[in-house]
Amino acid sequence: MTLEQIQNAHSQVKSGADFPAYIQAIKALGVSHYEAYVSDGHTDYHGTNNEKVTSPAKYDAIQIAEEVNEAVFKTELLAHQQGRTDYLTFIHMCAETGIEKWEIKLSEMTCTYFDRAGNMVLEETIPGGK
Repeated sequence: MTLEQIQNAHSQVKSGADFPAYIQAIKALGVSHYEAYVSDGHTDYHGTNNEKVTSPAKYDAIQIAEEVNEAVFKTELLAHQQGRTDYLTFIHMCAETGIEKWEIKLSEMTCTYFDRAGNMVLEETIPGGK
């Protein structure tokens, strides 16, 4: 599991519709879970053998809203998952609706979104099965 391998898999993602294939690809690399941070786009990847790889920031820091707007977040998340928005649009929507990060657990095939205080806002099962 190297950052280069993970970035190569990620380069295949063009929209939220491509996400399940990406998850399968990084799972095959030995990633057990990861946290993606909305504020600057860095991600902490954790391997099945206790390895940790951190990607660099992807963009300039953006402010995360203090208050969560769960209804708007869920509506816009669905649009992104259907391929109707690109990644940066999704990121800005997360920031505006109070989402600080999400955590993907590959063994459980879940994606959990958290606010700035670390409270769970939403947990979903990732399509594509275990």
